[in-house]
Amino acid sequence: MSIAIISNSPLRTVPEHYAPPGAERWFTIPDGPDAGKRQFYYDHVIGDGAPEATVLFVHGNPECSYTYRHVRDALIADGAPLRMVAPDHIGFGISDQADFEMVDMHHAANLVQLVRHLDLRDVILVVHDWGGPIGIGALTEEPERVRGLVVLNSTIFPMPPDGHTYANWPWRFLPWCRTPHVVPDRAWGGIAGCVLANGNPGSLAGLYGRMLAYQARFALGIPAADPDTRVFSESLRSRANARSSKRNVLQTPYWGHGYTYDDARHGRQDNHAFYRRMQQTVPAAWGPGGAGIPAVGIFGAWDPCAKDSVMRQWHDALPQMASRTTVYPDIGHFVEEYKGPEIARAVRDVTRESN
Repeated sequence: MSIAIISNSPLRTVPEHYAPPGAERWFTIPDGPDAGKRQFYYDHVIGDGAPEATVLFVHGNPECSYTYRHVRDALIADGAPLRMVAPDHIGFGISDQADFEMVDMHHAANLVQLVRHLDLRDVILVVHDWGGPIGIGALTEEPERVRGLVVLNSTIFPMPPDGHTYANWPWRFLPWCRTPHVVPDRAWGGIAGCVLANGNPGSLAGLYGRMLAYQARFALGIPAADPDTRVFSESLRSRANARSSKRNVLQTPYWGHGYTYDDARHGRQDNHAFYRRMQQTVPAAWGPGGAGIPAVGIFGAWDPCAKDSVMRQWHDALPQMASRTTVYPDIGHFVEEYKGPEIARAVRDVTRESN
């Protein structure tokens, strides 16, 4: 049974397994710049008896909740009693389109409203990419709701200047942060499909060749027979969603430092205070001097978020994470696309440890 899409997303059909059957929900955001917009999420309980915890999956860019399908399905197969909640941020997946250029602090402001609406407690927070500052930024508003943390290729700390950064990776002549300037809005969905499908190490010539090929496929229309590429590409077919997604990429050189930019609709935007609050709250609330929650890191090595200096920042803030961090040398940024069962096991381990 397909999901009835009641938003204005350009993604009009999704695979049957986009969400667990009957678990699809819609939330009307009550306050803030996105007040009145409809946000998709699924809310699904598995196993017998009362859930041991609530797993909250928070995606990044250019993704949607569908990127966690392998983790979700492994948890369903495991059968342990859990509640799973996964939203699509505004401008992604099948939620309403963005109408301004949003970054992490805007999505976090929406997410905390959903968390309060559902009164989520005993949360195992699973975050990837910009989902790190979005999910952690939302939950550090009320850190007592969180019982465990699983971090996947993400950071909330100032990106160190050593080695790879998003201003020189994967190629210093055309780094990731520059792609919004060279790829037109109408082709941005092709980039999304490509990076999700080709996030692992390979030749640079091959990577950029595939990017051109995916843009051509996107221009012609991704067929339903390729549901994974279609999901990630089609939601960015509108100019509004593409420009909002691009803004996240333009922010990458300033990841964790704070970023200021001008939006045509809402004027000057500044997330410096948003990052400072997270960086102060995480060690105080979740580190050994606070609740000491169990924390796990799972990273694909071919990514600036996985370099040693970023690992040290996480381990300084959450020392309990140091012995629970795995870096896969053969995996790139989108680790959840390749290591679903391993991430599911980490979620179960964190749940048991936090009981």
